[in-house]
Amino acid sequence: MRDLSGIVKAYDIRGVVGEQLDADVVREFGAAFARLVGGPAVVIGHDMRESSPGLAAAFAEGVTRQGVDVVSIGLASTDMLYFASGKLDLPGAMFTASHNPAKYNGIKLCRAGAAPVGQDTGLGQIRADVEQGVADAEGVEPGKVTERDMLSEYAAYLRELVDLSGSRPLKVVVDAGNGMGGHTVPKVFEGLPIEVVPMYFELDGSFPNHEANPLDPKNIVDLQARVREEGADAGVAFDGDADRCFVVDERGEPVSPSAITALVAVRELAKDPGGTIIHNLITSRSVPEIVREHGGTPVRTRVGHSFIKEEMARTGAIFGGEHSAHYYFRDFWRADTGMLAALHVLAALGEQDGPLSALTSDYQRYAASGEINSTVEDQAGRLAAIKEAFGGRDGVELDELDGLTVVLPDGAWFNLRASNTEPLLRLNVEAADEAAVAALRDEVLAIVRG
Repeated sequence: MRDLSGIVKAYDIRGVVGEQLDADVVREFGAAFARLVGGPAVVIGHDMRESSPGLAAAFAEGVTRQGVDVVSIGLASTDMLYFASGKLDLPGAMFTASHNPAKYNGIKLCRAGAAPVGQDTGLGQIRADVEQGVADAEGVEPGKVTERDMLSEYAAYLRELVDLSGSRPLKVVVDAGNGMGGHTVPKVFEGLPIEVVPMYFELDGSFPNHEANPLDPKNIVDLQARVREEGADAGVAFDGDADRCFVVDERGEPVSPSAITALVAVRELAKDPGGTIIHNLITSRSVPEIVREHGGTPVRTRVGHSFIKEEMARTGAIFGGEHSAHYYFRDFWRADTGMLAALHVLAALGEQDGPLSALTSDYQRYAASGEINSTVEDQAGRLAAIKEAFGGRDGVELDELDGLTVVLPDGAWFNLRASNTEPLLRLNVEAADEAAVAALRDEVLAIVRG
């Protein structure tokens, strides 16, 4: 029996190609997935990594050996795979390792309608089956593989959800980071009143220009400079599989994902008054404030897409946002799509005459630290020390929905969470201004790292 604990994660499968992931094990993952979801077919997409087409083909072989058909959509962003799963009402598999280095690859799985597959919703069963070995189905006719290009349908669907026909002309720099945005952006933006200035649109899974992770400030430096140089109205950066987007304004300054969450929430509430908006617990407190101000109901969740999607299903939420720049839409099968969020931002910008910095300033009310990681072996002990240090103070509120969140009487707050995969504690701090953030950050870190 093989041990797959190193590559089967909480929400996906991910590992080093040739060492942890090869055609043989991926073929068995395909067979186990087909057994889990049954027929009639599975839709498969893949990113631009050199290993992706071969691994996707091996997975398809495993699926068809179980008597289940395959619809191959070829090169795709992760949200394009979710679109295909929703549109065709089929379970899906996406081959990508997002922004991980070239030697990695992975599989994101979903049930029909883009419903997530995680450790407790099928991934654990798949792992157990593959560890024991999955035999070909006996007495069944092998499934067939058909190819279907869904890029145009995906682009048309997004443009139906966000109307940019009334927008003033905009100039937008787009950094695809050599990832799948280079494949999807030209088709999605085709015919819109937007002049796209492309950066790193060449599909290259070795990421020759920078890591395709726009949440890391060093990876948007080129975008910031180009926006200023071009005198552009905005800049947008996508991660490797183009399911996340990050925005910079006309000055080249980053726009907080919490501000994007609030902006999109307001637009969605205008279409669906009184709707529910999901936000995770490390988004700015401006998000629930703004949602309430616009007649919506904010619902706070743990960090992670499985929690967001579960809460969206439970509450019937119209939209959800995470501070990691994942944005979820009821009208997109509750799946995350950075492209749709980007279109909302550009539509909001194009519907008025002011710059993006002025538009988003209404949604950025507080100062924040960003996520600060500390390497800590005794995570539980450090969390307990923080709880003891702050818990006895007058007016301080504590909650442990996800890690420890501490809210001070003046409204400043911080959240400290343990990483699921590394010996790290992750700290996020928010307060009225930068000086207050720095003071609270330093006080917490002195205990965490002491």
